[in-house]
Amino acid sequence: MRSIPEEALEETDGVSAPFIRIPGDSASNFILLCDHASNRVPKEFGDLGLPRGELSRHIAYDPGAAAVTRRLAARIGAPAVMSTFSRLVIDPNRGEDDPTLVMRLSDGALVPGNVHADGREKRRRIVRFHQPYHAAIAAEIDDRLARGIVPALISIHSFTPVWRGRARPWHIGVLWDCDRRLAAPLIAALAADPALDVGDNEPYTGALHGDTLYRHGTRRGLAHALIELRQDLIADDEGADAWAARLATILTDLDRLENIHEIRCHRSRTDPVDCIGGQNFADKGGDRP
Repeated sequence: MRSIPEEALEETDGVSAPFIRIPGDSASNFILLCDHASNRVPKEFGDLGLPRGELSRHIAYDPGAAAVTRRLAARIGAPAVMSTFSRLVIDPNRGEDDPTLVMRLSDGALVPGNVHADGREKRRRIVRFHQPYHAAIAAEIDDRLARGIVPALISIHSFTPVWRGRARPWHIGVLWDCDRRLAAPLIAALAADPALDVGDNEPYTGALHGDTLYRHGTRRGLAHALIELRQDLIADDEGADAWAARLATILTDLDRLENIHEIRCHRSRTDPVDCIGGQNFADKGGDRP
């Protein structure tokens, strides 16, 4: 099996855009997102004071997630937006006011280049990296809506097989907040395979105020799901191909569900939602519609 090469650790073209866009088919009903696609640290930050080996760890990016995203996009013809900077520079899957937006300490590793990042420096990184990435996602959504397509959002992440000394049994997890339109049938389809251990809001919860799917899914009333794949299962080309193929088959089937291509506002378990996609909440006061 051929290993998947790591994302480039440094820039080769001077100042790079903070995102990569894969166009996809104009009629696609899905948009793929990959928040932690790259461990690249732009030259202006050096190596953030870290040993090079730390930038190959999960603290810097989600290993394998970009490979699966690219392959899945190719299989289903979906557009994709992927970050091109390490989450250690700034985490695009956090709200602008989240205290973990710029991490000073991550899984036991002190990040010297972030220790003195004050409010002004954080703001500079938000403008340089965070905002353009989210603007690209918003533009992709707006383009679909202008074509008369209400897209469903799929965000691809990966998780470590072991966390703090404890093995994680799940092969894949699906995270969701209150809108289960896409997550529930996706979990059911995956769980139909008895060989799979499927996490329902595992290994994390899908309720995080200000994260990517809160911002572009919950607030806009779009169906969405965050997929977490165990990193050892997508560490090479064969694994990434297999999971992309499995997900492509399922998503192609779920694409027939009319309700995942409707704008429906749902509440959040985190706080009241200022829904910009409409004012009628589909879930009548409950966390699980």
